[in-house]
Amino acid sequence: MPPSVPAPTPAPTPAPTHTTIGIIGAGPAGLLLARLLHNAGIDCVVLESHDRAYIEQRQRAGILEQTTVDVLRAAGAGERMDREGLPHDGIELRHDRRSHRIDFPSLTGGRRVMVYAQTEMVKDLVALQLAAGAPLLFDSEVTGIEGVRDTNDTATEAGTTAGTATVTGTGTATGTPTAAATGTSTRTRPTTETPTIHYRRHPDRRPATLTCDYIVGCDGFHGIARNAVPAELRRTYERTYPYSWLGILAQAPPAYDELIYAHSSRGFALASMRSPTVSRLYLQVPNGTDPADWPDVRIWDELDSRLATDADPAWKLERGPVVAKSVLPMRSWVMEPMRYGRLLLAGDAAHIVPPTGAKGLNLAVADVVVLARALVQRHVTGSTELLDAYSETCLRRVWRAEHFSYTMTELLHADPAHSAFETRLQLSQLDRIAHSRHAAAELAENYTGLPIAPPSPYAS
Repeated sequence: MPPSVPAPTPAPTPAPTHTTIGIIGAGPAGLLLARLLHNAGIDCVVLESHDRAYIEQRQRAGILEQTTVDVLRAAGAGERMDREGLPHDGIELRHDRRSHRIDFPSLTGGRRVMVYAQTEMVKDLVALQLAAGAPLLFDSEVTGIEGVRDTNDTATEAGTTAGTATVTGTGTATGTPTAAATGTSTRTRPTTETPTIHYRRHPDRRPATLTCDYIVGCDGFHGIARNAVPAELRRTYERTYPYSWLGILAQAPPAYDELIYAHSSRGFALASMRSPTVSRLYLQVPNGTDPADWPDVRIWDELDSRLATDADPAWKLERGPVVAKSVLPMRSWVMEPMRYGRLLLAGDAAHIVPPTGAKGLNLAVADVVVLARALVQRHVTGSTELLDAYSETCLRRVWRAEHFSYTMTELLHADPAHSAFETRLQLSQLDRIAHSRHAAAELAENYTGLPIAPPSPYAS
């Protein structure tokens, strides 16, 4: 049974020097991928720059889509989630001092979401990884990646005469025949490159290397993996928003048994939760806000104002001690492609969404499910068909989630540049969601999670 509190990090064990899959980052993406690969009989090593206590305490997302819940259960990581998580059948939208509930099961054929903090999911996956004896190397800072270019280059040659081979950014070598060429032929020539991770491990910080068949970067936006894709091959798409979220964690019972999303003239507010006794609450604030400028009383007063409705003017949040406070900038960001040769990216290493749509953690889960299926196919049959389609398969879902998160963000926030006309458009759309089953179903379908690509017959 996974512990509910962090256990001491075990003393460093001798590190392997080679593995089939090298995973950088022990967040939800890296740990879940390791679990799926372990269940399929594929060896892997996870390297994490921080210690165990750090990754088991950092506060992140807490809403799991139906598909994410199903994946965790199937992977054997759902026992504590099912016991302690809070199933939710809907959300409440508040606008123009009115409220309307979106009922997920009735609009989606029974789908729902689960409130279960990312910190708890990480604890569960860490415990399972260590119990299985699979290598999980904490305090291991990756300093470099090399050898990920495709291991098979296709060279076009002219008859038996010598030609010039030019390697392109994709790792494909194309031959330029000499004038004396009498014909052409194509052959596959293995390169001598081996995917290699360079890292330093505490406590001695000595350099170490890990060679792999494939490297998976699950190390987030600020990690090293995505920068191993040549700059000339990267395409990035980004939108930054003119506001941030001030988030608090409070020792206070939640205001409601489901999440409340509120549009108001004062700005957006969200009433969420981590447990029956711990609330997670957010306020829209200007970019650059210092949390110190928001004392606890001011935060509670502002939340009450933004969440107020005419139907229940006496309604107030139950207040309690604020145990954490931070400001979260809002960004939409995607990098394409998600694969370069033997390097594959997943989660925040490839895409970021604003938190309004509760998609970040769930997108990471979808990525690694697709990737695990592809790696299992490669392991069982030798085929790279699913690996070759990995980036395209994931990006289709990523862009739909990006669109939903963008739409929810634009719909619910008070943009400083908005005119009265644009504010009225927001209220009109919120009113349509409240009164149109089709509009409500579109929101519910996206919120509870779009399908992941069809399962592979090679999945365990």
